[in-house]
Amino acid sequence: MLHTFPERPHVMQDETHSFMDGKVHLYKRERSRFWQCSTYMDGRNHRASTKAESLTMAKEFAREWYMAVYMDASRRMQHSRISKLLEKFNMAPESAPSPRTSRKANLSGHTFREAAEKFIAEYGIITQGQRNEKVAEYHALRIRVHLLPFFGEMPVEKINAGIVQEYRMKRTTEGHKGIKPSRSTLKHETVTLRLVLKTAHRYGWIQQVPDISAPYKTSGKVTHRAWFSPEEYKMFYEASRNRAQNPPLKRHRTVWEDLHDYILFMANTGLRPDEAARLEYRDVTVVTDQDTGERLLEIEVRGKRGVGYCKSMTGAILPFQRMQKRHPDAKPTDKIFGKTRNDLINQVLKDCNLKHDRDGNVRTSYSLRHTYICLRLMEGADIYQIAKNCRTSVEMIEQFYAAHIKNTLDASAINVRKSKKSPKKDNLK
Repeated sequence: MLHTFPERPHVMQDETHSFMDGKVHLYKRERSRFWQCSTYMDGRNHRASTKAESLTMAKEFAREWYMAVYMDASRRMQHSRISKLLEKFNMAPESAPSPRTSRKANLSGHTFREAAEKFIAEYGIITQGQRNEKVAEYHALRIRVHLLPFFGEMPVEKINAGIVQEYRMKRTTEGHKGIKPSRSTLKHETVTLRLVLKTAHRYGWIQQVPDISAPYKTSGKVTHRAWFSPEEYKMFYEASRNRAQNPPLKRHRTVWEDLHDYILFMANTGLRPDEAARLEYRDVTVVTDQDTGERLLEIEVRGKRGVGYCKSMTGAILPFQRMQKRHPDAKPTDKIFGKTRNDLINQVLKDCNLKHDRDGNVRTSYSLRHTYICLRLMEGADIYQIAKNCRTSVEMIEQFYAAHIKNTLDASAINVRKSKKSPKKDNLK
């Protein structure tokens, strides 16, 4: 964390100005016609001459100078964080190679280990503010545990599709600690491997990135995500309501009541669990919709897609109002639901035997979003409007939701019959 404290320079001056919330100071030294600027950052004072006699020009210079100092300090902090991350995964940062290592590099080119270390050192800095910090840690973990033992000292220019396929075969047959990887796990490892090879290509260590996509890949079956049919959804919220009315322990009644309202709220808004966890009271407004004349919630959503908006179903109003009434001391900046209690949801799912659907898909809190989308499709809502309201794409909905919803098939358009025309008779005269 960068701490900025206002500090006045310990010199004799005739005139001093502070701006940018007191972080930057302008002053003139004795017997000097130029303005000087100073700030306190990263544990020490920074000073520079603006080379300007005008106060306006000096302020412009000082602003740009302060931002440059701030960015330098941020980069130092980020570099320190990356170094600690590399030490955590036993991967030392890039340093001067030993004579033996340099001789080997000269003979056989840059190794995969070098490319991996360069990728990890860059990734966290380049994607700062755009990706979660955990993503960099997951990449580093896959490299350390799976990729380095196989590709470690191999020259990156020698890595091709055949060697990558050998890696997949080894992972699939041997696994890790007796556990064989799933298809999605291998996919994530392939993504990490491709990013490392792209880093090597960017520095000219390889001429091109090889095609390492999985061979023999078919189009696959039409799959769907776990959701609740109308009957199953009714069983689910009735089970949660029963828990709220008859909690195992009376002191936990509020917790179960909050969970019941959470289930109803999610199924009537289509929010992602992480979006609901970030939701604050100030983000939700009860309004009357101009198009339908119904009362509903307008929600300002913050999640993986940035800031978006959502209009709820009418059924979301009562759960939200109950949450307000149950927590009267909550501030506008307080979270409505906070972190999702998956353990409680699993207990309710277990009560009504709904943890898995008929195809073996596991139901979670995310299934409530899937339920919202499927129910809207079944009721004939416009797929484009659903995509906008759920902050996703039409392609995603068509692939994972619309493909298995029977109501999206229009029988009147399918069962079309051409009218048979009677043959014309020639009038012979």
